[in-house]
Amino acid sequence: MPPSSPAELLHLDVRTGLPDALRVLLHDYPRSQWETDKGYDGLIRFWLDRHMMFRRILEQLQTHTESVIDRHMDLRLFQQQTGRLGSTFVQELHGHHSIEDGHYFPVLQQKDARIARAFELLDHDHHALDGHLNTFVEHANAALQVRTAGDVAIGQFHTTINDLALRHGRTGLI
Repeated sequence: MPPSSPAELLHLDVRTGLPDALRVLLHDYPRSQWETDKGYDGLIRFWLDRHMMFRRILEQLQTHTESVIDRHMDLRLFQQQTGRLGSTFVQELHGHHSIEDGHYFPVLQQKDARIARAFELLDHDHHALDGHLNTFVEHANAALQVRTAGDVAIGQFHTTINDLALRHGRTGLI
């Protein structure tokens, strides 16, 4: 069923990019100026570096999964690396979102009151992302238990990784 209310249109699983409120703020505070802001340089640099780390982990998981599907990577090596990378991804992302919600967002809201609604939306996104991370964990665990590279569980895991990379990469959550 298509979304029927403005709030539903902003839901993480429906929207295709940043809402207008965030785009206006990006206009007033362009990314090119973030690193030169004296009061927020370290905070923002660390924040953005973490998002880049999450994207790099997803890229590595995509590459490894494609390699094992194409039989260019040993299944055991794939499982070892996927276990390590997948665990790091989920644990660090949960911790990162907790820090954003509890510290970064309140600090940044003090800079401009208009940003409060945007960070409220991102807080909701973090909670919506939990369902996708649960699917990621479920499919990763299944892929870690297969005995052959051609098992359907590896294909499902690959689809889940691609969904996270595409859907959440465009919203900036990952």
